[in-house]
Amino acid sequence: MSANETPASHRPPTAPYDSAFLRACRREPVPHTPVWFMRQAGRSLPEYRKVREGIGMLESCTRPELVTEITLQPVRRHGVDAAIYYSDIVVPLKAIGVDLDIKPGVGPVVERPFRTREDLARLRDLTPEDVSYVTEAIGLLTSELGGTPLIGFAGAPFTLASYLVEGGPSRTYENAKAMMYGDPGLWADLLDRLAAITGAFLKVQIEAGASAVQLFDSWAGALSPADYRRSVLPASAKVFEAVAGYGVPRLHFGVGTGELLGLMGEAGADVVGVDWRVPLDEAARRVGPGKALQGNLDPTVLFAPREAVEAKTREVLQSAAGLEGHVFNLGHGVMPSTDPDALTRLVDHVHTHTAR
Repeated sequence: MSANETPASHRPPTAPYDSAFLRACRREPVPHTPVWFMRQAGRSLPEYRKVREGIGMLESCTRPELVTEITLQPVRRHGVDAAIYYSDIVVPLKAIGVDLDIKPGVGPVVERPFRTREDLARLRDLTPEDVSYVTEAIGLLTSELGGTPLIGFAGAPFTLASYLVEGGPSRTYENAKAMMYGDPGLWADLLDRLAAITGAFLKVQIEAGASAVQLFDSWAGALSPADYRRSVLPASAKVFEAVAGYGVPRLHFGVGTGELLGLMGEAGADVVGVDWRVPLDEAARRVGPGKALQGNLDPTVLFAPREAVEAKTREVLQSAAGLEGHVFNLGHGVMPSTDPDALTRLVDHVHTHTAR
């Protein structure tokens, strides 16, 4: 058995093991470059807006049949090579009793921000029973997806901590950084607690049938390499280590993380996601050997004429030509006003121009 091959005893029973997506993650030969999009199941799709009408974001994440339908929508429409489980990064925090909500036009808002050591008591362990709707939804999904793999996901400890400490989205992260610099012991304990919760949440998804998992460290780009290594990497590594025994590919993505790519790979990812700011060949140099890469078309390119989209797509594919493994994606999520047909054409273009 090769070093990249998953032990059969650790594979989810419904895993489409030889799919192009999973083969690319394992840096194996593929019939074509696989494609999926972050936020592919979301507001860019009219069918999504229809089924979500009148239903709050967090509530929608707890309805297994609705989660199944939303997760499947981009697979049906675009023909992507992987589905990503429809959820939100704050779902496990809500499940353990953190008083938060997702406010339209704002994002996650925490009623009482975390600022003191006493606040750690509000973060109890996550159990499978807390998120039984996740297990049910993934069971429904894997029976529907057939040979299309399902990606589970979670928010990384730094990004979750940023929401908890700031109380909501932030451009400067002044409260989170003040804790990180001013009370490093409390900060380390907070991230360690969040790493345990995140690892448990990913385990639930894998054991239910997810074929891969992605850790979103959306706001890690706000950190210097030294701060990331000292104050964030240990917690992210703990998450990846928690699911290492399952043998499923582990993906890691953040925005504005060009200076952190090597460290993100060092944390334990098998696949490092790259935003649009760094060409993939340069990203490969920074990450080093032994990792696949994911990315990295600028999401705004999709608003340009078709010829421009195809030209920029070819640039990404050319930059990825020498990689051991490449999963085509955008350099961030699909923007809500994106034309869904542009995404469908993009998938077809990548498949056609990379067919082996």
